[in-house]
Amino acid sequence: MSPLDFLADLTNPDLRFLPKALAVAMMSSVVCGVVGCYVVLRGMAFIGDAVAHAVFPGLAVAFVLSGNLIVGGTVAGVLTAVLIAVFSQGRRLKEDAVIGVFFVAAFALGVVIISRAPGYAGSLQQFLFGSIAGVPDRDVAVIAVTGLAVLTTLFLLHHGLVAVTLDREMARALGLRVFLHDLVLYVLVTLAVVMSVQTIGNVLVLALLVAPAATARLLTDRLGVMMVLAPGIGVVGATVGLYISWSWDLPVGATIVLVLAGAFLVAWLAAPRHGVLAGIARAGAARTGAPSSAEGAAVPLSGGPR
Repeated sequence: MSPLDFLADLTNPDLRFLPKALAVAMMSSVVCGVVGCYVVLRGMAFIGDAVAHAVFPGLAVAFVLSGNLIVGGTVAGVLTAVLIAVFSQGRRLKEDAVIGVFFVAAFALGVVIISRAPGYAGSLQQFLFGSIAGVPDRDVAVIAVTGLAVLTTLFLLHHGLVAVTLDREMARALGLRVFLHDLVLYVLVTLAVVMSVQTIGNVLVLALLVAPAATARLLTDRLGVMMVLAPGIGVVGATVGLYISWSWDLPVGATIVLVLAGAFLVAWLAAPRHGVLAGIARAGAARTGAPSSAEGAAVPLSGGPR
């Protein structure tokens, strides 16, 4: 299928689910791309995975009760995020141990709940791997409003979140409420995950949260640029992945993830400053004493001009 044919299908009234799926994928990519920058910089990808699993029992309850999946997933995810934030404040257990306990328990609870529902196998597959045709009309508006709320909150709390992300002890010394910022970030990660579950699936949603931000991190040392690149990479990856999956009848969530993984590998190899090829060029220049276009050590991440 050519790109023109894909555009024609997007405007085909008999395929109304296709532009909805694209809209949700793009909105999810923007929100996950921005939130993912904090996740990557803080090294909390495991927390993103935990939240992705934690929303599952809420999705299962909403499905069994014929309720709204977004509301159900949000309630379950926020509750788990609060529990993780509270239990992680103690010094006896490290954060990863607390996360491990809660996310496996939440996911197991979701499996038990949905196993009691009719159509168990098909429903479980839809939750885990997404469904291109499974986005109700009402959810598009809910996702748009949720995404706007997440981005607004990030804008208002940006400086505090960055301070806590880069140096927690310094943030405490500056009088910032570290626990509150932790809690807000966990909740925002939850909302970003819930937005993306229906299109990309519960198992694969972590890739939409981490891969674009990790790719952007390889391409820039400036936080502001990173937060523009990451959602852009996510949107392009989601669009290309949807196009490929629709053309070749492939699972949409898995295809989007593979496209994003491919973009990460390209950046890992060819990023101008931090890519493998740039490192090889620097090493060769150091041996010969010749200047290199990739010369120079990595500079710290910052929001200001270089």
